Order: sequence, then C-alpha cells, then structure tokens
Amino acid sequence: MKIQLKSTDNELSYTGMNENGFEQFFSGKKAACSPMETLLMSAAACSSIDLEILLKKMRQSYASIEVEVTGERRQEITPAKFIAIHLHFKITGEVTEKKANKAVQMSLEKMCSVTHSLDPSIEITSSVEIIQN
Repeated sequence: MKIQLKSTDNELSYTGMNENGFEQFFSGKKAACSPMETLLMSAAACSSIDLEILLKKMRQSYASIEVEVTGERRQEITPAKFIAIHLHFKITGEVTEKKANKAVQMSLEKMCSVTHSLDPSIEITSSVEIIQN
C-alpha cells in the first residue's frame, strides 16, 4: 500500500492520493476534515465493512449502516492523542440485537485493521441501535 501527500496552495492543507488515483483533502484550518477526524472516519468505515460481511454470513437482512463516532482527546499536552473512542452503530433492517452486537464485537476485537493499528491504551467502546424498517 502506498499513498502520496502533497501540500496545496492553502496554508496547512494537503491532498492525499492512493495508488488508484482517489484523493482525500486534509486541512489544519477547518477547510476540510482534519487528519484526526479522518482517523475516526476510517475506524467507522473499517468496522462497518466488517459488520456488513459478518451480518451477511449471519443471514441478517439490513438496509443500511450508519456510525456516529466520538473521540476524546488529551488536550493539555502534545501530542493531543485520542484517549477514548466510542462507535455507535445504527443498523436499519431485520437484524436481531444479539447478532448485531456479536458482529460489532467481532469486528472491533478481531477484525478491524484500523482500530487494531491504534495505540492499545485508547479505550474503544461501542453501542448498537437497531432500527426496524
């Protein structure tokens, strides 16, 4: 895996590109997502992909998955790293709460490459909300 990052004409702004030519814009001045916000999005995306795979294997019928992520950062010293991350999964469809919780647990404890790449001192928690359609 290889990416390229280049500064833009705007201060504290960068464009990243992967090997397939897809771009992501980053900003340290709130003109786009910050790198830390992007990290939270990456954790949500990675675990949601796992969740989809697991729910299909469990023969659960879902229409959509939405994740609200909150990250708590250490503010008093640099680096202002995450100390806690909470992922709240909203699954719409005919899904049992037991299987949804098991799938989320499996993703976060065994499968999600992003969360497993983070500092192990970060407390990662989750919750699940089932929305019947």
